[in-house]
Amino acid sequence: MKIYDISMPIHQDMPVYKNKEEKRPKLEIIRDYKNSSAYESRLSLEMHTGTHLDMPLHMLEGGERIQSLDLSKVIRPCKVLDFTAVSEKISKTDLEKKQIQAGDFLLFKTQNSYKEAFDFEFIYLDDFGAAYLLEKGVVGVGIDALGIERAQPNHATHKILLGAEIVILEGLRLSEVHEGEYFLIAPPLLVPEAEAAPVRALLLENFLPLGEGNEIH
Repeated sequence: MKIYDISMPIHQDMPVYKNKEEKRPKLEIIRDYKNSSAYESRLSLEMHTGTHLDMPLHMLEGGERIQSLDLSKVIRPCKVLDFTAVSEKISKTDLEKKQIQAGDFLLFKTQNSYKEAFDFEFIYLDDFGAAYLLEKGVVGVGIDALGIERAQPNHATHKILLGAEIVILEGLRLSEVHEGEYFLIAPPLLVPEAEAAPVRALLLENFLPLGEGNEIH
């Protein structure tokens, strides 16, 4: 079994949405060995920092919060789909070329995974693509950009997906991952009232359930 860490490292110089300074995380040392017998620090960050999960409240007034997330939606088999040939956006015509089934959790690998700095022209999922995924009955969608949509009126992609309780993961790093089937582990931090939360996302390759030669000792 191989483990891929598909999360963005959190640090002050990391890419943040539209390079806005107020979105940068800050790690503050509050005690060190110069003035204490222990080392402690404090992290300040937005809930949409780096690799994170969006809940409906992010775009829908009165929507569900982190406390309502069914963890079986983010600890499950998934499919990585390669869209690195796409130059602007992922739409219905791109998705129709892939094998997508009801109950799938899809992760989109694009050119975004190969860019270290924030790209204002990042590849995104348009509303026609989102509507197609709703029609197919997927459980979740992840993308290797800090947003699943870009400059769309009324946040259509978010609202189509979140309105159907389709999980959204943003800020994935998929450059080392090939198209195929994996096991996803991506629970968010348990901040019950939040509309989103950071995630340490992992992909397991050649994963075998317990009892099938993959026991944990």
